[in-house]
Amino acid sequence: MHPQRLYPTILAHMDQSNPMNRLGVIFDMDGVLVNSYQAHLQSWQRMATLHGLSMSREEFDACFGRTTREIIVHYWGKQVDAASVAALDREKEAIYREILQTAFPEMDGAGDLLAALHRAGFKLAIGSSGPPENVALVRSIIPHGNVFDAAVDAMDVKKGKPDPEVFLKAAGKLGLEPACCAVVEDAVHGLEAAHRAGMAAIGLTGTAPRDALQAKADVVVESLRKLSPEGIAQLIQRRRFDHD
Repeated sequence: MHPQRLYPTILAHMDQSNPMNRLGVIFDMDGVLVNSYQAHLQSWQRMATLHGLSMSREEFDACFGRTTREIIVHYWGKQVDAASVAALDREKEAIYREILQTAFPEMDGAGDLLAALHRAGFKLAIGSSGPPENVALVRSIIPHGNVFDAAVDAMDVKKGKPDPEVFLKAAGKLGLEPACCAVVEDAVHGLEAAHRAGMAAIGLTGTAPRDALQAKADVVVESLRKLSPEGIAQLIQRRRFDHD
């Protein structure tokens, strides 16, 4: 019998009193909840201008995936001291948050999916390597952001993706076993981290093409509107079934 036929009504049987029988979804933030490409590009360009530098879209794309401090060292020069790097890092992220507050770029369907998952009884978390101020802002602005039960940010983790630390800590904050969780990610390293954590991995196209995500994801979608509580529940259970 196909595994999916064993649990078509899993949501109706979720026992909310037993953490092992509850399910969770952990969302990466940039590129999943927030369509942050333009906001990050604009924040870098504004800060560069303030310091007599410039950054083209091509230069920004070439640095995609690197940490803010790594990019600062690359453009300001290795001679810049640690205190200056930290100050520039704070300045860039403050500009980024100003942009988000002016016109929040919600990923299409993000708020609706959060609301649907919450109604279905899922526990929800953000698992991000971004600054805590950025995570807090997104939780306060995104539609239905109040339904998040937990968040993990850069202050909580020592190892970046593909290390699974960020997602394991998120599951811990939710009070859930990793096998009871699914992760929604837009990056290959994030999907690898989800699998290393023992979680179902959902890839969202945009940052990376479908072909790249398929190598690491259990399922790939072009929009958050393609996801549903029932589908995510079945995906978690299918992965648990296949790995038992």
